[in-house]
Amino acid sequence: MRKATVAAVISGIFLHTSLLYALGERTLVLGAASSWKDVETRKDIAEVAGIRTNPVLTLSSVRSGDDPALDMALSFDEGRPDLFSDKTGHYRVSASPALGGVNYRWSRAGTGAALFSLEEAGRSGAEGPLIISPQTPAALLYSGRHFRDFSIEFWLYPQNMESGEQVLSWSATRQTRQGANTFQRIQCIVAKNRLNWSFLDFFSSPDDGRQMTLNLSGSPVLPRTWSHHLVRFNSDTGILEYLVDGRLEGVVYATTTGREGGEVYIPVAGDGGTVVLGGRFAGLMDEFRIYGRYNEVPQLSKYPPLGGRIETRPLDLGERNSRVLKVEALGGNFSSGGRNEYAGSGRFRFANNSMVQFFIRTADNPWMTGESEWQPFEPGTDFTGDIRGRYVQLAAAFYPSGDREAAPYLDEIRVVYQRDDPPLPPSMVTAVARDGAVDIVWRSSPDPDVSGYLVYFGTSAGDYFGESTIQGVSPINAGRETSIRINGLENGTLYYFAVAAYDRMNPANAGNFSREAIARPLRMVE
Repeated sequence: MRKATVAAVISGIFLHTSLLYALGERTLVLGAASSWKDVETRKDIAEVAGIRTNPVLTLSSVRSGDDPALDMALSFDEGRPDLFSDKTGHYRVSASPALGGVNYRWSRAGTGAALFSLEEAGRSGAEGPLIISPQTPAALLYSGRHFRDFSIEFWLYPQNMESGEQVLSWSATRQTRQGANTFQRIQCIVAKNRLNWSFLDFFSSPDDGRQMTLNLSGSPVLPRTWSHHLVRFNSDTGILEYLVDGRLEGVVYATTTGREGGEVYIPVAGDGGTVVLGGRFAGLMDEFRIYGRYNEVPQLSKYPPLGGRIETRPLDLGERNSRVLKVEALGGNFSSGGRNEYAGSGRFRFANNSMVQFFIRTADNPWMTGESEWQPFEPGTDFTGDIRGRYVQLAAAFYPSGDREAAPYLDEIRVVYQRDDPPLPPSMVTAVARDGAVDIVWRSSPDPDVSGYLVYFGTSAGDYFGESTIQGVSPINAGRETSIRINGLENGTLYYFAVAAYDRMNPANAGNFSREAIARPLRMVE
């Protein structure tokens, strides 16, 4: 009686374990502590630290650096001031210990911004916290360079806007045609909460070398608020303009008449010129750029209007015909100034109209061909259709807020699935020799979803590439039967046999081989 009870318990444990193995859910995790290495395609998407415990995926606010008119580009995204550099390679950048930096949470674009301290700037020496010097003749401000159109732009987040603060300064010396040395300067300083620009002897007559000084001023700039500043020059008309947040604030003409018409003076860079940023300034600066053209439309929004997209590589679920039950996504919404709305697992549609749309497709091959097309889905919701395949691929389209100042982010993605493990092999396989045939008999597989059996045979152990002149090549589909006679075999040849079970009427999802059985067909004595 005791033996029977133990046998029943062991049998129950085996059946329960088998069912759990067949029906149990598994989870594949992307993001969070698992990293985003499986996201292989990223269009206008950045991986950003500082928003959550682990890096998140969000829309990229990084400005493109492949504009052929770009002369200088400082993004301040390098993480440390001593690594700040000009992306064009035209200028050499030197940072003093007085310069600091902030991360993505406080930058206007990209993943960082420069932090200037008025107190520390006074201790950094006469040169200033950030010195930029031309190092190639291609630089607009290279010694002796004559050029035509130009634009200077940057984002500014002033701490106080105190009068006398100096945001930018460029100075050089130039020899006139009469042999005298003259001093040149471009300066941007704060006065009465405004930025005031002066161009001292920067514009010169192409005919006789005469120079002129021009001044521009804008409306008051709010402290502790990001604002965009653009100065641009058109050499066809001689117009020099100053724009704040895209609004035209000041206009002067580098012409002999002081208005459109007359001789146009053009920019000339003197010798030994250097740019000093934040010489006496407290606050943040981001995306400082100089162009060799007149910029018609400044880029003011933080994020691209069409958003961005990611696609994962094909993720291997381990077995053909595995079923994806649902995909959970965790994340939130992030906007300028460090405002973080963490939503956890949700629909990823936010009140500011930013959103993420998700897509899925599956296949039994890693090339994702011939099976299914991209299907949109709602994260966290059980799939109503049969989403099956060994490989699953996910995509997500990120869209910014209506004002393009906020963007959604993904913290983690979880793929919940059932792996379609092939059934366990049958047991007690025996082979009985006949005349030109062999009878194969086996005990059923213990898995509940077995749909049939494949019988493999061959003339070498473990190599099942045999052929029957009557029933064809190995393997032979026995259906749900637990025995089969294979006819058309060669008498006197030793054959090796194994049986594998398959499920859901899918012979391609056959399980492991049973133990091997051996038989040699012989002509029987009458």
